[in-house]
Amino acid sequence: MINIAQYGLIIILSAVLVFHFLVLLKVIPYKIVWGGRLKSDTQMYRFELISIFTNLIFLAIVFAYSGILLSIIPPNIISILLWIMAALFALNTLGNLMSKNKWEKIIFTPLTFILFIFCLILALN
Repeated sequence: MINIAQYGLIIILSAVLVFHFLVLLKVIPYKIVWGGRLKSDTQMYRFELISIFTNLIFLAIVFAYSGILLSIIPPNIISILLWIMAALFALNTLGNLMSKNKWEKIIFTPLTFILFIFCLILALN
């Protein structure tokens, strides 16, 4: 189960990064992200860069946990970071449920819930 969680996180977070880069490049319309609340390109750039940066940090934490990335971070700190990630994905799941965009509700609500479960599995290990 741990392998499924860590590789699941790596695959999903990588796919989410590609998605956010596509939004940033305007291949995907920004109206379908951030709850459909973005009003301008400037807001989109700001929020998407924050998303990309955050997901890169999450990916680095999972890489450190799994041993793919050599880490100087102690295991107990990685565990705390995984708990924080789990909490953020739980909150994000609730936020997606309140989205104005139906596609965000349909696609990203279950996706962030899966990310929450995977982080919880790793944090409990």
